[in-house]
Amino acid sequence: MPICPPSSESSPAPGLGGRALIFHGLALGAAAAAAAAAAYLYRRPGRFRGRAVGIIPARFASSRFEGKPLAPILGKPMIQRTWERVKLASSLDHVVVATDDERIAECCRGFGADVIMTSESCRNGSERCCEALQKLNKHYDIVVNIQGDEPLIEPEIIDGVVMALQRAPDAVFSTAVTALKPEDASDTNRVKCVLDNQGYAIYFSRGLIPFNKSGKVNPQFPYLLHLGIAGFDSKFLKIYPELPPTPLQLEEDLEQLKVLENGYRMKVIKVDHDAHGVDAPEDVEKIEALMRARNIL
Repeated sequence: MPICPPSSESSPAPGLGGRALIFHGLALGAAAAAAAAAAYLYRRPGRFRGRAVGIIPARFASSRFEGKPLAPILGKPMIQRTWERVKLASSLDHVVVATDDERIAECCRGFGADVIMTSESCRNGSERCCEALQKLNKHYDIVVNIQGDEPLIEPEIIDGVVMALQRAPDAVFSTAVTALKPEDASDTNRVKCVLDNQGYAIYFSRGLIPFNKSGKVNPQFPYLLHLGIAGFDSKFLKIYPELPPTPLQLEEDLEQLKVLENGYRMKVIKVDHDAHGVDAPEDVEKIEALMRARNIL
């Protein structure tokens, strides 16, 4: 698959063969200050981050699509479709599903997935991944949070997100972006991103960023769309739930803004990929059509 021109520090490493790689903190109270101070250690270069685990958080309740992980896609549950794609990533030492719902757990065990039961009190996928990591009782340097509604996730994107953290020891988080389609510019379900010249995230928004003074989409500007995948330094993930919610995170309803608002660095890779997440029931038919076209059955 096509590769966006990488910087020298994000170029593909030997070992992937010919396979192309697709592309301030607000301290509220003593507890937050302590967490931020402790987390400073994870901003400094340390030992190589070698072992990686992929965690697919899944919940049954959803305001737009209840029971989404179990929705059938060409005869298989969506969570199974996602799991099968994630298992193809060469960078992951282990893959698990993290859920608080026994219906999802039973389904996943049925097709051979390892399942970690997590608390219903988890507020988001990152907190669910944190709890699952602690229950695994094994050491991993990197945790990749892969959304369960991405049945067409490219294994190369997962490998790229892992490699980004391995090659950027000053970052505690990595993710991926791709080109934003003009028709998605005003879609608040399509999260946009802006980067600095070194490939680190500056900001994410549900609105169009950057936004020019004409108020119109500039067809010549390379707007970026954020993809639903997150790589965490495992030590940082363990303190992530202790960091208090931040104003921008709450306003935009975007988990990754808590990382940036607390002053941490986030490495971003650019990939050539169409976003095919399932947000609503009507998206299932679109996914099935794409899978038939690609002969993914």
